[in-house]
Amino acid sequence: MTMNKEMYNLTEWSIEISKSAGADDCRVGISKERFVEISYRDRKPENIKEASRRNLFIEIFVNGRYSAQNTSDLRKESLRNFISNAVEATKLLAKDPFRTLPDPKYYKGRAELDLGIRDSAYEQLTPEERHNIVRAIEDACLTAGGEKTISVTATEQDRLGESVVLTSNGFEGYRESTFYVMGAQMTIKDEGDRRPEGYNYVVSVLQKDLPEPKDVGIVTAKRTLDLLGSKKIKTETLPVIIENRNVSRLLGGFLSAMYGSNIQQKRSFLANKKGQQIGSKFFTIIDNPFVVSGLGSKLYDGDGFTTKKRTMIESGVLKDFYVDWYYSRKLDWEPTTGSPSNLIIPPGKRSVKEIMKDLGRGILITGFIGGNSNSTTGDSSVGIMGKLFENGEPVQTIAEMNIADNHLEFWNKLVEVANDPWIYSSRHMPSLVFTDVVVSGV
Repeated sequence: MTMNKEMYNLTEWSIEISKSAGADDCRVGISKERFVEISYRDRKPENIKEASRRNLFIEIFVNGRYSAQNTSDLRKESLRNFISNAVEATKLLAKDPFRTLPDPKYYKGRAELDLGIRDSAYEQLTPEERHNIVRAIEDACLTAGGEKTISVTATEQDRLGESVVLTSNGFEGYRESTFYVMGAQMTIKDEGDRRPEGYNYVVSVLQKDLPEPKDVGIVTAKRTLDLLGSKKIKTETLPVIIENRNVSRLLGGFLSAMYGSNIQQKRSFLANKKGQQIGSKFFTIIDNPFVVSGLGSKLYDGDGFTTKKRTMIESGVLKDFYVDWYYSRKLDWEPTTGSPSNLIIPPGKRSVKEIMKDLGRGILITGFIGGNSNSTTGDSSVGIMGKLFENGEPVQTIAEMNIADNHLEFWNKLVEVANDPWIYSSRHMPSLVFTDVVVSGV
């Protein structure tokens, strides 16, 4: 990608102004974004938004002190005053000796790759095509939902973003990306006064990688209709399959304990577990920033560190943490990176349907409701919805049930990984199979 010279020059000028105002170091970024959102309800537009915005953020380091500021006014005279005032204000803050720009050695070795995260066809998407997409989603929902349908809200969103980031100690970064969202929420009639609500959303950086709008609507309706007649069953210990698109939700509580901030603040149940077995042999997580057209793909992170492919967990053994520059200094650890890119659990060989047949009786979890996870202890509790199955066939829709466990125990119950990674996310997770899970009901 070719650097935007206008943005680059203004970013470079802002660093010069910051230094002349007394800053020891600084990081400056300028971003531009175009965002469009259209939603339909009752076969007519409910919401139409289109916005373009520009923003400058600056991190200032002066006399051992630090601050971060941002502004949307990019006129030079306004910026000059804004930056000068920001530097002066920073001088009044308390010292934090751990706040510095990274050692420039972490900027080196950046891969020379086209990540394919900018859709060259973005500008060809017309307003009429956007409306047609939303109408097609809504029509499919209404047709498939039939007389059970109460309401449908169909949505299309898209964004084109561009950013330049420079630091006073030599980092230069440029990024241009797109993303698209299609989906719908749907409410249907059930027994009595029950009104189940379902949804389906897909996300991609390239429009061509999305399914047909009609199919998005059909899946929305099917997932919502699958909620009909849901009820609790008795508390039972049995196998569960967590559907691919929902694995990320459960995994989030586990990942929170892998961040340097929680480790340093004594809020991580994984802090002293590096190199130890913390899950079953089927539990592997790879962090790959180089996935072509991946939603989390990037060549550098928020600190400017050159990104690397990392195995975070290998066959149940904890290999690494997410430690940014600031918390690496507080912990006196080697930094890695501050946040995930594309998280991948390698897929298995069998489909969910095949696995269900072998399990006999169990629950396919298709959604979570509420819940919490304690990063200090690893204790977690979450409400579930889904399908009870017997002999591989669904027999009852279940809801308002709960799973409570500790992450260090729960991930050791993982016994198989399905072959169906969810691709419409930065977390490519297949459906996961767990045994001996206590599901609380009546």
